[in-house]
Amino acid sequence: MTSGAQQALRRTMEIYSRVDVLLFGLPDYLVCLLYGAINDTASLQVPYIPEGLEAIIFTADGDMRQALNNLQATVSGFGFVNQENVFKVCDQPHPLHVKNMIRNILEGNFDEACSGLKQLYDLGYSPTDIITTIFRVIKNYEMEEYIKLEFMKETGFAHMRICDGVGSYLQMCGLLAKLVVARETAKAA
Repeated sequence: MTSGAQQALRRTMEIYSRVDVLLFGLPDYLVCLLYGAINDTASLQVPYIPEGLEAIIFTADGDMRQALNNLQATVSGFGFVNQENVFKVCDQPHPLHVKNMIRNILEGNFDEACSGLKQLYDLGYSPTDIITTIFRVIKNYEMEEYIKLEFMKETGFAHMRICDGVGSYLQMCGLLAKLVVARETAKAA
């Protein structure tokens, strides 16, 4: 191939090769990976429980590479895939803990929600880790759609402020207070 043809081909590939992020329904694929063939001669058998796969899916947030990395790290570190092991490896706040905070907000228990936040903060989780988990839990939480949208909006604003460097316990408590106000406003409407 001539140099000119190579340059034309390279330019065509640059123009038409676009990287897309593909989001998969991970549960079926992960089960196939756990029990499927890795190559012609080897297969992978990993002990797991369904809650462990759910934790892998939650921590990956739709990113297949991240799911595989989290799965590999959990198996390497613990040899068993369950929620506790996955969240230890991924070092993310446990979504059940955050779910309890959201439940407390919806029930009007602001002090209990702040107490749950304080526990996460005292465990050393960064405001970014906490706010990201809050957003993902809200996104999947069973609640009225208009309340969910308000919660997501307020969480997004708080995330933006945290990314701008205003990440403190007080900022996080402010978010919880805004969620309580959003809940009360939505309830009155």
